[in-house]
Amino acid sequence: MLFNSYQFLLFFPVVTVLYFLLPHKFRWALLLGASCYFYMVFKPIYILILALTIVVDYYAGIWIENAEGSRRKLFLSLSIIANVGVLVFFKYYNFFVGNINEVFKLANSTTSIPLLDIILPIGLSFHTFQAMSYTIEVYRGNQKAEKHFGIYSLYVMFYPQLVAGPIERPQNMLHQFHEKHEFNYDDVVVGLRMALWGLFKKAVIADRLAVVTDPIFNHPNQYPAISILIGVTFFMFQIFCDFSGYSNIALGTARVMGYHLMVNFNWPYSAKSVSEFWRRWHISLSTWFNDYLFTPMSIAYRNIGIYAVVVASILTFLTSGLWHGAAWTYIVWGGLHGLALAYEVLTKKWRKKMYKKMPDWLVSTIGISFTCSWVWLSYIFFRANTLKDAFYIVSRIPEGIKEIFMLPKTGLSAIQLPSSPSKIGLCVLSVVILQSVYLIQKKQSLSTLLDKQSRPVRWGIYYAFALLIIYMGVFQNRQFIYFQF
Repeated sequence: MLFNSYQFLLFFPVVTVLYFLLPHKFRWALLLGASCYFYMVFKPIYILILALTIVVDYYAGIWIENAEGSRRKLFLSLSIIANVGVLVFFKYYNFFVGNINEVFKLANSTTSIPLLDIILPIGLSFHTFQAMSYTIEVYRGNQKAEKHFGIYSLYVMFYPQLVAGPIERPQNMLHQFHEKHEFNYDDVVVGLRMALWGLFKKAVIADRLAVVTDPIFNHPNQYPAISILIGVTFFMFQIFCDFSGYSNIALGTARVMGYHLMVNFNWPYSAKSVSEFWRRWHISLSTWFNDYLFTPMSIAYRNIGIYAVVVASILTFLTSGLWHGAAWTYIVWGGLHGLALAYEVLTKKWRKKMYKKMPDWLVSTIGISFTCSWVWLSYIFFRANTLKDAFYIVSRIPEGIKEIFMLPKTGLSAIQLPSSPSKIGLCVLSVVILQSVYLIQKKQSLSTLLDKQSRPVRWGIYYAFALLIIYMGVFQNRQFIYFQF
């Protein structure tokens, strides 16, 4: 079920009202049943895949806690193999087989492994990682094994963050499912504000920008270089608003019922380095990779000194790229971020000395400019349909920059975009609103600012955003980008 659908507009209030009407001991069953329905709206049969991994990890957690010595690692390994095995089969089988077949062709071999007609289950990567974090934390002794099968199932299936995160840790969520949540007016207000802001970012900004970015990335050779550059820039805001919009709705709908999910985004385009960008972007995934991949690798390679961090950074981001999608474009995207972090590690002392000679505002400007430029470049590979398209777009960058400087002579007619000028104006206006909110929140949180206003002013703002969503939003079956991961 999509958050930006009429179906969810009915589902959410019904489930929430029933949640508070039911006695505490029955609420987990309501949420689990609602979450199963929420997921089965996409493709019912794939609920069986989640059921299989839930059963495996539930018992694995208990066995790990009760076992001693090498048996604990054995049960953890079996759990990880089961989870990764399902993920690899559905997400990467055709990718790996396709590449193997290409190698056979290069070797002039007639051997060919058949591809399978399989569809990737919605959000498989997200709930796989969340399930793995449970057994790993039990193994590390940071979390007691959950004995209530229904509560553990709800930990994996909780509908607000089921298909696109945040990827929660058991320490944060499991105890919340055991606790009784009374109706709290303040939680309802804060939650609905977050959900409204998230829906605005998704429907008004992300999906409106997609009307421009999709045709440009699907047919880059049909547009002038300057238009391609605008398309990449629009995509930079599109993906942020699409994914952070989902996270806002997830956090908001959970908060209405009294549940606190982890914040997943913190204005990443204000980061002064790529490493800081990843502390602000998709925080739940970044910390997952840091805790379960980067840190163990850094420790394992510590005998090579600072290069342990370099190797761990590159391997972690190559893995992150592959996690995002079974395509070489994603691997290159991950590699670019890995190289940026390696650069930051190797030049840290040199940059620190250089920055001491500069005013703070110049250091910040350089840092933000470099970070946004590198992220912008990497998004070409993230969004392009093929590596060929990505390299073609990159090759047009110098030409596009030249066309920007020629605009005073050529005029705006040199820009050809797949939408009307009025709709492009709405795209620009929506991004301006986004950046204005950011500038306001640099000084004071939006919630605090709203709380200081009179009731008529607050409700006026709510109605204004609701009307903007209704009249400026795009609702033609626009799925969230991260559903494909």
